[in-house]
Amino acid sequence: MRQQLRPLFDRVVIKELEPDRVRQSGLVVPPGTHEPPPQHGIVLAVGAGRDWWSQAGVEMPVKAGDHVVFPFSAGVWVDVDEERLLVCRVGELLGVLEIVEEPAALHESD
Repeated sequence: MRQQLRPLFDRVVIKELEPDRVRQSGLVVPPGTHEPPPQHGIVLAVGAGRDWWSQAGVEMPVKAGDHVVFPFSAGVWVDVDEERLLVCRVGELLGVLEIVEEPAALHESD
């Protein structure tokens, strides 16, 4: 039987993605630096929010499937069915990574 973790209130469940130590510039970030880089993960489940959120007309700002960034110190790590998951409050998240299309290059007319 498989278990699934359902977050309560304003918490989210996140599966961490492998940290990317190679930046686009080619710089390799060594492990063991004083300040760990922000972590990346995929939201697996989202709580319903707090009661006052719905009264104020505010919805949870993330949904399952969102790619999020969170600080190293966020939340609590739990093991569910041999999978390491992060449970944290939505307010601890730093942001959602979104794909944006770059504008088409301007062509000069001759």
